Amino acid sequence: MDAKDDLKSFLKWSNTQSDQGGNIKSEEPEWTGKINGRSADSVINTALVHLYRYAKIQAKAAITNSLFSTPDEFIYLINLQSAGNMSKSALIKENIHDKPAGTLIIKRLLDKGLITQQSSGIDKRSMIMSISAKGTQELNKSMDKIRAASANVTGPLILEEKIKLITLLQKLEDFHFAQNFEKI
Repeated sequence: MDAKDDLKSFLKWSNTQSDQGGNIKSEEPEWTGKINGRSADSVINTALVHLYRYAKIQAKAAITNSLFSTPDEFIYLINLQSAGNMSKSALIKENIHDKPAGTLIIKRLLDKGLITQQSSGIDKRSMIMSISAKGTQELNKSMDKIRAASANVTGPLILEEKIKLITLLQKLEDFHFAQNFEKI
């Protein structure tokens, strides 16, 4: 059995434990405005926006004294490093940006020498993006701070809660991806 199978088994077990009254409480929490009709959807949306902002604060602190201007820049590099070379449009889509915003991020990365681009052998108009040696070096130099920032965002959660949250967030992300990208 390889590590991937072990992880799948663990996730399945964790979900079963949570569904059977494991460590994660399933009782309905209280929230501001609930008594006045504020919906769970509203609370979730607000919490996601707030968490994004907290994560952005942590990420900005992590990239101080680096070549990165924004957290998006290191996220683009992480995607190229983990997924490999990809087209410019695929990289933008992977990061859920509109084309103008993604193009600006890619331009900054190219100008700094953190990525390279070359024409696709199939379609000369399509550009294939790659992380450069300089990009890999800068990313590696910043990874400890980036990991610490990520850990700060999820700070109070235990492993089982993190796994359950990943499961729920992936479910939401899959839903929204299908709604927004699979129709194209």
